[in-house]
Amino acid sequence: MKKITIAIDGFSSTGKSTLAKQLAQQLGYVYVDTGAMYRAVTLYAMQHGFVSPHHLDAEVLTADLKQITLHFVFNAELGYGEMYLNGINVEREIRTLEVSSLVSKVAEISAVRAKLVEQQQAMGKEKGVVMDGRDIGTVVFPDAALKIYMTASPETRAQRRFAELQAKGDSVTYEAVLQNVNERDYIDTHRADSPLVKADDAIELDNSNLSREAQLQRVLEWVDAKTKSM
Repeated sequence: MKKITIAIDGFSSTGKSTLAKQLAQQLGYVYVDTGAMYRAVTLYAMQHGFVSPHHLDAEVLTADLKQITLHFVFNAELGYGEMYLNGINVEREIRTLEVSSLVSKVAEISAVRAKLVEQQQAMGKEKGVVMDGRDIGTVVFPDAALKIYMTASPETRAQRRFAELQAKGDSVTYEAVLQNVNERDYIDTHRADSPLVKADDAIELDNSNLSREAQLQRVLEWVDAKTKSM
């Protein structure tokens, strides 16, 4: 079967990464979690005092980008690649609510986006790739054969995220998670550089009331139809 590029965009906590991982495993594709890349840069900025809830030094972070090395290392037990920041596994650290609350601010910086988009395009140049994020179908791979735009109600997404954080032992409240979801939605859709928008040729997938299994089967049907039509 001919391999294609699959671009998955959408709001936070819609399960983009979960779907992308499932698709990659089913299809034998490479999975690239672009959100992890932005989270890793955010973690670096936090560690060096470049960003906090009330502070962002975009100029200093931009100047320091050359000090940041990102790569994925495949974990056979998990079935996907974990994010490494300057040679250190930061997969758990980048999934905290603290990073979530700051990542959209860092992702607004044009120099950060330019650096990561260049890396993402290099990762997917051979096709056979599933990539998820905010601007994959509009900026990173505007010619992707299949574009999916994922959405769900803020309350549904907050509940999912809250359950994930609780399962990890993080001390958070549902109200704080919902506030974070709404704040990220606003920033992601209103930033000047590559805002979150639905590509004209993207298929919308509202999974508010879909199980992961039903969602996967629906998208696999889209993949099958797309590859057969090429």
